[in-house]
Amino acid sequence: MLPKALLQKLRKYEIKIRRAVNAQMQGDFHSVFKGTGLEFQEVRAYQYGDDVRTIDWNVSAKGHGTFVKVFKEEKEQTVFFVVDVSASGLIGSNKRTKLDAAREICAVLALSAVKESSQTGLLCFSDQKESYVKPGKGDLHALKMIETLYRLKPVSRKTSLHQALSLTLKLLKRKSVVVVLSDFIDKDYHRTLQVMASRHDLIVLHLADQKESKLPGLGIIPLYQIEEGRTMWVNSSSSAFKNKLSEVFKGNSTRLARDLSALNANYSLVYTQEDFSDKLIELFRRRKRR
Repeated sequence: MLPKALLQKLRKYEIKIRRAVNAQMQGDFHSVFKGTGLEFQEVRAYQYGDDVRTIDWNVSAKGHGTFVKVFKEEKEQTVFFVVDVSASGLIGSNKRTKLDAAREICAVLALSAVKESSQTGLLCFSDQKESYVKPGKGDLHALKMIETLYRLKPVSRKTSLHQALSLTLKLLKRKSVVVVLSDFIDKDYHRTLQVMASRHDLIVLHLADQKESKLPGLGIIPLYQIEEGRTMWVNSSSSAFKNKLSEVFKGNSTRLARDLSALNANYSLVYTQEDFSDKLIELFRRRKRR
């Protein structure tokens, strides 16, 4: 099982986030992982202002008045994590890589979700399926899922967000909360991400390191492209290089945030250098206001 020190660290994050959300917003933490599906509960007499689309014509036809269907939120919610474990996740600073951050965030959210009686599941991906944990309930299931993520040794170094999202769409038969954790250093995935947002309650956590948008001026240096396994030489002191590096990163993150906002999906950019709990707290505030 997971080391005791790691579990204590994750629980500390989880408690901090839960307390902050409950203290700063009305209501309880359950609304963060609220169910998005509806199930039929009963019929009642039609009242002024009711949506005519909810009228139960079969019951109303019996001649005792007009009745509408009443639905309730499904109690059993699935929170499914899609985690990028490709080689670019090994980039990082201050003893925390992007993959480290992804593991910690996924673990904290999973521990939070099971406390709200949600099922949790996991797909780890590179340019192929690296590991899959079918959604299940309870603390023991969540801990086994987290252990799988921490012990995983990926086979491939490359990335395919399109394949990962396509597989997730096939695996999930019911509307779920889907949490995607990746650095989004890839292409040709935007259409699949749109489909995901249309079918599920989508949360995107964009993981990054400051070196990806701002390198110190060290002159001509070798940069190792970790997913491609090759080295290229660049002039890190060149204004043109610095501007290009910044523009590419900013353009990618801006487009991703804009597209997800238009799709009513949640987006947050998380740097390896920062305390991610603050970003999660802000994310949950937005979700509670929806």
